[in-house]
Amino acid sequence: MEKLFTDKFEYEHKYLEKGFRYIAGIDEVGRGPLAGPVVCCAVIMPLDDLIEGIDDSKKLSEIKRDKLSPLILEKAIDYKICRIEPDEIDEINILEATKKCMKMCVEGLRIRPDVVLVDAIKLDIKIPTEGIIQGDAKSYSIGAASIAAKVFRDRLMVDYSKIYPEYGFEQHKGYGTRQHIEALEEYGACKIHRKTFIKNFSVKTEKI
Repeated sequence: MEKLFTDKFEYEHKYLEKGFRYIAGIDEVGRGPLAGPVVCCAVIMPLDDLIEGIDDSKKLSEIKRDKLSPLILEKAIDYKICRIEPDEIDEINILEATKKCMKMCVEGLRIRPDVVLVDAIKLDIKIPTEGIIQGDAKSYSIGAASIAAKVFRDRLMVDYSKIYPEYGFEQHKGYGTRQHIEALEEYGACKIHRKTFIKNFSVKTEKI
């Protein structure tokens, strides 16, 4: 194994040594924004044909993520991307929405994983799991999932920006930037805003 990957392959190596074949990594993106869905990806990567540059998606440039994501999905043995919309996030809270989204991804895989590596969240599924703090930076499989989820959600928010151009979603992707807050104060909330996330802001809500 190339030295480049050794620091991100410890967990995969541990389960390969135990005879596990299908190791899934799962991660989410979009827990913090004021608007848009939370998106999760579960991916089973071939571990004998590694992609150089896999890392926590937040550490990578948009250009790098856009190059890596199609490679990840092309090489993946299996993958599933799911999302939970803002109205359900408001109903069940963001943590429960994230857990549900992750579970949907695992259950949506065509190939049943032998083990699931997940970024710092405990999942109630009938498959062995290991939660890894900062897993997207420590696990090759979780890092791959984080990149695919991030690119999917970012492109979705760009699409939403064409429906709701006044908010600048294509720039901040729904996060609470100054630009976004000022747009909320001027235009009020739209249908993809999370009501429970913006309740502390003095914004109009007639668009919801």
